Amino acid sequence: MISTNPEIQALLDRIPEFEGVDRAKIEIEKLGGLTNQNHKLTTPLGTFVLRIPGARTSDYISRENESLAARITSEIGVNAPLIFFDSRDGVQLTRFIEGGITMNAERFKDLGSVRRAAQSLRRVHDCGRPFKNRFELFQMIDEYLDFLAKKDAPLPDGYHDVKREAEAVRRALSARPLPIVPCHCDPLAENFLDTGRQVYVIDWEYSGNNDPMWDLGDVSVEAAFGPDQDEALLRAYFDGEPSANDRGRMVMYKAMCDLLWTLWGIIQHVNQNPADDFWAYAINRFDRCKALMGRSDFGAHLAAVAKA
Repeated sequence: MISTNPEIQALLDRIPEFEGVDRAKIEIEKLGGLTNQNHKLTTPLGTFVLRIPGARTSDYISRENESLAARITSEIGVNAPLIFFDSRDGVQLTRFIEGGITMNAERFKDLGSVRRAAQSLRRVHDCGRPFKNRFELFQMIDEYLDFLAKKDAPLPDGYHDVKREAEAVRRALSARPLPIVPCHCDPLAENFLDTGRQVYVIDWEYSGNNDPMWDLGDVSVEAAFGPDQDEALLRAYFDGEPSANDRGRMVMYKAMCDLLWTLWGIIQHVNQNPADDFWAYAINRFDRCKALMGRSDFGAHLAAVAKA
């Protein structure tokens, strides 16, 4: 019962919708999460999810930015309905998505789920309501590196060499940039909930205005998509055949998201996040980045982007 958890009790006291609700009638179930604590609350008012931000996450996440993104995506029906968001620290309450299955790599083998995810991402990209901030890939890499340097943190062997090689990607992507649109920017498989009719996309902590192909490349990597899934994702997103430029940009971002999230994993390692072995996580992502950039067709995709 809620009365045995003083932290959640204190947080619910902040939320106007819970004023007068008998705390003894609220049941709590802990849910998963890599950096945050999530709790399912079954209450007389309905079922909700309370998100409690993890320790030190405000070192690298703007809750002001997340607040606007969470509200916009809730209003367009892609995010879980947002009830409360405290932009001071990121405490958030949303409606629980009944019938929503938390996705993972195995569940995303269903191409119907892949197509529904693509359609939800396209709704966000096309909503015409910009987020508060710009998600700047290469700037974020530099900021994360600066943060880690101040912590005297180790990096995987060869990281700076690969970053230098990525300058060719930066030049190609910036030669003829796509219009910047609101994007999720951190589309882990577990951030998608599939009801069988619609895919909801949750957790807008890293969201920002970005190249839309980032979201497609990143979800492909996060959910370990193969060629058939990539094709279903692209065709559902574009409602037809994508251009060579679009395919190339997606591949570029598949490599670059691993280059960026390698550093995120090291930050979790330095912060002693107990949720996972984040050093191993970082090494795995860095190895995958190198493997993709070393593939024989990577140069062709790079050229398609550069000359589009």
